Amino acid sequence: MKNIIVAIDFSKGSIHALEYAIELANLTHADVSMVWVDNLIGNEVEFANTSKELRNDAKVDFSELLAKYKDKLKQGKLTAKVRKGRVYQELATYAKLNGSDLLIVGAHGSSGFEEYWIGTNAFRVVSSSTCPVVTVKFNYDNKRGYRKILLPVDHSTQTVQKLAFAAQLAMDTGADLNILALNSSGLKSMQKVVDNNVSKVKKHLDEKGIGYIVDSINSENLAADIIQHARMVDADLIAIMTDVQDQANSILLGPFAQQLVNNSSVPVLTIHPKNNCTL
Repeated sequence: MKNIIVAIDFSKGSIHALEYAIELANLTHADVSMVWVDNLIGNEVEFANTSKELRNDAKVDFSELLAKYKDKLKQGKLTAKVRKGRVYQELATYAKLNGSDLLIVGAHGSSGFEEYWIGTNAFRVVSSSTCPVVTVKFNYDNKRGYRKILLPVDHSTQTVQKLAFAAQLAMDTGADLNILALNSSGLKSMQKVVDNNVSKVKKHLDEKGIGYIVDSINSENLAADIIQHARMVDADLIAIMTDVQDQANSILLGPFAQQLVNNSSVPVLTIHPKNNCTL
């Protein structure tokens, strides 16, 4: 991992996300880029003056964050960037232009996100970013490290696409993987498809020398049961796929991903599926 972007609005949640990013960057030897977006839109003079004041304030606040946190990043470089436009679009664009490996967004409590722009745009950031996104709650213990990554596996063809990133993250951080086989229908034919996907995951992990265990559940409320399982096994991260464009192909798309992001006390890694991509 070379570069991690953190969405910053100077709220408690986004500063906590920065601290989370630094802990992860120290494990993966990555740089960290803080990005604040001026989303004030308007042509009137008052808008222009207010926008200028906001940008000046942001630069001052960034200077303070750089002074406070630069030495906590042991091997990488901490930088700050100011952009203008729609928050989720600018974060996604900057991540793509910068060739970033990961985007981290702060979140707040089980009832939703921080009530600043991170809150109103958090799920749009997850949906828009072409690079993987981690959402982390403001009260999550950043010092936990990475010991166990929960990897739900369903019947879809896309479900194994998150494995490459999750496996690399496990190798970089020394974490093991907890494969969670999911069957939402209870049908034996569907279970065979899930088992086949699990076999692909196990083969890949065996080749990489990554430790893992396999659990299996039948569930009618997958988001809730995944969160419960993550708590039960004391997972440090839940890795899922998300694709709001095609909700017919997987049980972990759209609303399920949103429920996980909103309600999980464990950080959630979301990755978009790629067409014609197989393991």
